[in-house]
Amino acid sequence: MAERTQYEELMRQFSAFGAVRRELGRIMPSDCPGGSAAVLTLLDRYGDMRMSKLAELLSVDMSVTSRHVAHVVDRGWIERSPDPADKRSRILRLTPSGRAQVDELSRRTAQLLADRLSDWSDEEVGQLIRLMTRLRASFGDCRTAQPPPTPPPTRPPVAADTPRTSDSPHHELEHTTRTPA
Repeated sequence: MAERTQYEELMRQFSAFGAVRRELGRIMPSDCPGGSAAVLTLLDRYGDMRMSKLAELLSVDMSVTSRHVAHVVDRGWIERSPDPADKRSRILRLTPSGRAQVDELSRRTAQLLADRLSDWSDEEVGQLIRLMTRLRASFGDCRTAQPPPTPPPTRPPVAADTPRTSDSPHHELEHTTRTPA
């Protein structure tokens, strides 16, 4: 297992990764902010879907999803049509113009990465992909809020003069290692 200092350095690197994301955002067309790009990318990857599914994949509230969707609908990149299974719901679908926009976003992103990683070998890029994929898998589906594991309850320390017999409620403490708080 890695030492604490390695995890601390990893955390610093995660924080610094914001600069990479910002630069990726700067190369996007001005009429396609990050939220719009995410909507288009998810529809391209997963196909037609309901707004509720898109909100889940984006990990945002339905009101935020609605704003993103309205933005891309106004530009003609996606269309909303009634869901045949539930007329109250809408199915979101990329339009040909939306597919062209996804292609443009992909081209720009790939070009930036190719420029910035030009001195990396194919093996190094592949290793980065594998490690990032593994990191993401280690965190599971972050879209569903899961509280961190709760540490087991601690028992109050037993006074030194308390006898430790098998009848004592503190018998199991004989076999544990305690660390100071």
